[in-house]
Amino acid sequence: MSGQGENRRSPEERAERQARTSAARVYAVQALFQMEAASQTADRVMAEFRNWRIGRVDEDPDMVSVEADEKLFTRIINGVVNWQSRIDQMTDRALVAKWPIDRIDPVLRALFRAAGAELVEKGAPPRVVITEYVRICQAFFPDGRESKFVNAVLDHMAHEARPEDF
Repeated sequence: MSGQGENRRSPEERAERQARTSAARVYAVQALFQMEAASQTADRVMAEFRNWRIGRVDEDPDMVSVEADEKLFTRIINGVVNWQSRIDQMTDRALVAKWPIDRIDPVLRALFRAAGAELVEKGAPPRVVITEYVRICQAFFPDGRESKFVNAVLDHMAHEARPEDF
């Protein structure tokens, strides 16, 4: 929900919703990575994440999974499955000619695909998508170099996918 409905929520409710949305995006990147690395189908990976990862508590108290917006998680994964060719082409156009998408780090590839699905399907505003995925990149690559690269590539992709928003 956005607009007036979002404004009626308490700050705590908005923060919880944001945390669930961010978690869905992180899980989507992880799931896309797993799909590629293990050659698994989207349905199989989504079922595994729902059954064993999203919001589950392990016996080890340090192994608590965060709740996530499962609808967003599903929408991102299905968006990548439906639009992967288009997303990969947009990513390739944003990358240096000598570095097509199949030559970049698989985590970054998963991240570009997840963000690309949100951009193509016109979900969240492009700036929100870019900010969120740059933040996710920083969690996976804390030294900071990749986040500048991700920001530039996603900005290019966003301008291509949704020029009307700029």
